[in-house]
Amino acid sequence: MDSRLGDDLAQIPELIDATSAYAVRILDGLAERPVARPPARREPLPLPAPGAGTRGALAAFAERWEPGFSAGAGSRYLGFVTGGCTPAALAGDWLTGVLDQNPTSGLDSTAPDLERETIAWLRELLGLPAALQGAFVSGATMSNFAGLAIAREWLGEQRGVSIAEHGTAALGPVHVLSGRAHSSVGKALSMLGLGRAALRPVDVLPTREAVDVSRLASALEALDGEPAIVVANAGTVNTGDFDDLRAIAALRDRHPFWLHVDAAFGAFAALSPGHAHLLDGLAEADSICVDLHKWLNVPYDSAIQLTRRRDLQTRVFQNSAAYLGSPGDDPDFVHLTPENSRRLRALAAWFTLAAYGREGHAEIVRRDLALASRLGERIAAMPAYRLLAPVRLNVVCFTLAGDPTGIGRVAQAVTDSGEAFLTTTVYDGVPALRAAFSSWRTTEDDVDRVAKALSRAC
Repeated sequence: MDSRLGDDLAQIPELIDATSAYAVRILDGLAERPVARPPARREPLPLPAPGAGTRGALAAFAERWEPGFSAGAGSRYLGFVTGGCTPAALAGDWLTGVLDQNPTSGLDSTAPDLERETIAWLRELLGLPAALQGAFVSGATMSNFAGLAIAREWLGEQRGVSIAEHGTAALGPVHVLSGRAHSSVGKALSMLGLGRAALRPVDVLPTREAVDVSRLASALEALDGEPAIVVANAGTVNTGDFDDLRAIAALRDRHPFWLHVDAAFGAFAALSPGHAHLLDGLAEADSICVDLHKWLNVPYDSAIQLTRRRDLQTRVFQNSAAYLGSPGDDPDFVHLTPENSRRLRALAAWFTLAAYGREGHAEIVRRDLALASRLGERIAAMPAYRLLAPVRLNVVCFTLAGDPTGIGRVAQAVTDSGEAFLTTTVYDGVPALRAAFSSWRTTEDDVDRVAKALSRAC
């Protein structure tokens, strides 16, 4: 055994204590840490021949890399849709590495059962039926990919072929209809061999990002009975808008289509009494995307995919190897997602759900909703800015009241200040900024600091 490996093996308790102390210093300093840092490109150093041991590696990381990392786990990181990491989720994530389980096979541990329990808890949390079965994946992109892969197999079923066996050439034309599909949907269609051009945008309602259901009905009517895929939104990234899921699902009485709902962060609106109605009809979906490293506040990477057609899911993702056995009626996870091997992502989610339950996570959602409204009110009162949409959920979308093309300069000034991080976008053709509230740490004081940073930046 390498001498440094041997030394580290003998010092595991001390090394864990040292790493823990270092992690605590980082967490204690989140409030003062610059929220984001303009990246300064660093060329790779040569790989060391003799290693430095864990203590040496920790010291090298602390000097060379950690100072340039963002405070993504902090309270004023409002870019993208990024949650923090609850203390319980952090504990679960650490133990995930300690136990180092591959939960895709049920041959050697109870890890797959913990994942099944976690998915059952998440279904209960979101008010979804047991008919929607799921598995953990890396994020919304892979969740949308899995859902659309199952939808692709369903299209083949409608036409009497198995795409999993015979490939996309056997499928023929594919029609994917959506109002404001997330960019990951186009990426998934590309990876699935259906092509980005299969996505056909449908008009949205005036001043909204929600699809016009009458236009969707007309688009389906024009297909003259050809099966299609409809991608609905439960929380758009620009404004947190929702499609009318119940009305869309009702169209299946007249038209054959697979209903996939991208509810990456919007699914957690179920925890707010004033917003739960936005998810009416979600339970009728054929497949659903839910991202957990957003509003559930678990570490990257973590999401689930849900579907009511596990038979088709197994047909797509089954792994034919003698040592894995047949999928059977209750297939292992190796037969349900693209990955044959992965970490036990469910453990961090299990820990945070066990620690804080429904009420703890509902409180995070309700607080973030109130904070988003507070920032919206502050921005609406600033002469230099204007809101581009009402604050419907946890996303505030706004631009400059004068020349919107200067919004990139504002974003950079806010980032350079170290006070906050917001991401740019384009909404209805207008350059804009968006602030997404997802963290368990964010408070009213944070909102006031962000508002002051925006005031100075303009």
